[in-house]
Amino acid sequence: MTLPADAPGPHTRDRRRAAPASFTRRRLVAGLLTLPTTAGLTSPVNSSASSVDLDWHDQTRDRAVPVRLHLPGNLRSDSPPAPLIVFSHGLGGSRYGYSWLGSHWAAHGIASLHVQHVGSDRAIWAERGNPLAMLGLMREATTEREAIDRALDSRFAVDQLAASGFGLAIATSRYIAAGHSYGANTAMLLAGARIERPGFSSSLADRRVTGAVLISAPPFHGEGAPEPILASLRAPTLHVTATEDIIRVPGFFSDLDDRLAIFRATAGADKTLAVYTGGSHSMFTDRLGPGGEALNRAVKLATRELALGFAERVLRGRTLQLDGWADRHTTILSRFIESPVRSS
Repeated sequence: MTLPADAPGPHTRDRRRAAPASFTRRRLVAGLLTLPTTAGLTSPVNSSASSVDLDWHDQTRDRAVPVRLHLPGNLRSDSPPAPLIVFSHGLGGSRYGYSWLGSHWAAHGIASLHVQHVGSDRAIWAERGNPLAMLGLMREATTEREAIDRALDSRFAVDQLAASGFGLAIATSRYIAAGHSYGANTAMLLAGARIERPGFSSSLADRRVTGAVLISAPPFHGEGAPEPILASLRAPTLHVTATEDIIRVPGFFSDLDDRLAIFRATAGADKTLAVYTGGSHSMFTDRLGPGGEALNRAVKLATRELALGFAERVLRGRTLQLDGWADRHTTILSRFIESPVRSS
């Protein structure tokens, strides 16, 4: 299984911070409000939302698993644990990407764990001055082994989070798997997508996944029709794309038709599709230029609302955030399908 690439270009310089010292769970939760607020994470809902970087290592695979955890600012040791979303970046990304989503979820009381996949992260841009070398790194980053490791990264990260001091404040027994492009493939595998291979037939699905947010989901390259792969993906899903959501890299092309095919093939009855007019594949990254700045900002605003509403419904049983969403954003929508249609 060779999975496709999202090539948005080099991301912001990777600023690593040391993991915080060990705390007892109660002490850690009591101190959460003292964590520094990351620039750009302020919110009218909860301006004390913040983020912390953690550097974990999976000894079983001898693989680093860096993460950024976007934290709600209202965590208390005597309050119910915050719900959790686990986000997987596209090819060439890092834990610092997609902050426009992670910070928004945190500002509304949902913890967002952004996993960096070291075999397909921003390191591929180190050779951007050498096209042939960079192409080789991209091919290595999209191998079957890396696709499997990405899913294992996310599972390991949730295990680590549960075992850490944060486990008291964040509900790790169930979470939404989310991702963009290659990260959407990872989220699908965690949510139940299954590809049979000689010598490898065990599922990568995580029983803790209760829903999936799939942004610009490409097909599993070289695997044929998506229906057999997605027949076991029955969790609620949110599919987000645009009419000009096109991936064009050496040896691989994918467009809106592929996103729609993924939506149709997803077996679960509870699925929602939002297609914006125009745009680009990379406008869902943190950059504001792709797709035109005005549309880019409008799409991010709409997607934040929609993804939060989906998460609220799946994790908390609330539907208010979704009421009237399509009407509010009709000028940038090409189509919107909600199945099954919610009762008013």
